[in-house]
Amino acid sequence: MSAELQGYESAIAPLIGATLDLLAVSEHVQRHLDPTRFDELRATLKPHLAAISPALAQLRAATPPDPLRGFHDCWLEGASLAERSARLFVEPSTSGQPILDVLASMKSLARAQETLFAIHEFPPLSRYFVEPPFHSRLAALDPVRAEGLSVGLHHSGGKGGAGARGQLCLYVPESYDGTEEWPLVVALHGGSGSGREFLWAWLREARGRKFLLLAPTAQGATWSLIGPDVDGAMLRAMVAWVSERWRVKRSSILLTGLSDGGTFALLTGLADASPFTALAPIAGVLHPSNTINGNLSRATGRRIYLVHGARDWMFPVETARMARDRLREAGADVVYREIADLSHTYPREENGRILEWLDPVLAIPAPAGEV
Repeated sequence: MSAELQGYESAIAPLIGATLDLLAVSEHVQRHLDPTRFDELRATLKPHLAAISPALAQLRAATPPDPLRGFHDCWLEGASLAERSARLFVEPSTSGQPILDVLASMKSLARAQETLFAIHEFPPLSRYFVEPPFHSRLAALDPVRAEGLSVGLHHSGGKGGAGARGQLCLYVPESYDGTEEWPLVVALHGGSGSGREFLWAWLREARGRKFLLLAPTAQGATWSLIGPDVDGAMLRAMVAWVSERWRVKRSSILLTGLSDGGTFALLTGLADASPFTALAPIAGVLHPSNTINGNLSRATGRRIYLVHGARDWMFPVETARMARDRLREAGADVVYREIADLSHTYPREENGRILEWLDPVLAIPAPAGEV
């Protein structure tokens, strides 16, 4: 190993560890977001923010070997975005509106993940971007690509337009080879969010368990919950577009979503001509329009996986219990999951249960040689 490369490895190694630690802790913080716990969560994040700052400074001062210039720039940008995310959450608000800083922190974390995914074949990142049972099978997740197959991240309007209103983000796992139909998960962001950000709540599972992942962005500030269902028509068109280009298992098309996205998953998922075979609303409500527009009459036999937090401060858990009861009375096949420590945020640990409920093929396969 050359002295130049050895010196560069010494410069980047601390940042690799600090970045991965910060990403993991930031995800923990997002999972437990609760206004009553902000001080505790800031205290959890502070030491990891303190650790990444000098590591970033050290790498900024380093000169990478020419073959590693792209890797260097990508890691530096991703780590900087992760640091910014933590800083926005930990430091006192400069805007006077702390909730805006929390939202900006979440957006910056998603941008960090997107940036680093560009070099996800680097083993430490490859492990980060997949569930632990797949850590021993990384090579199978990034096979040599067959000619003519379009896999990886896709953004309508190009990367510059990703997350814009009415656009979509699609992830086709790199192991997709077109020989089989794959389930499709359509994941709807919460109010004021975007598909570009919400995609990362599901990508880790998609990459290992092998399903297509579509994360659209509403045409307005949130989904069309009142008035004409313009976003429903958009979602149907997007599902049709994906199905024309990749092999979709039509019997396993899930519509899920968080908060307004969960509310809209029920509202448009129960509508006439819905292509969705199962619904998984999270932290949403049963909108009154479901009664007015006849959706409840179409709920008979529909598979619905309803998730809500007992600590939800935006939509109290009683609204979810009411939705559960109304849907069951209408004949829906409802699984109800009430999570004791969950506030109004996303329970990533529920993804695996939802996927196995959706389709047994999405269970984590046993390692080769095991029964």
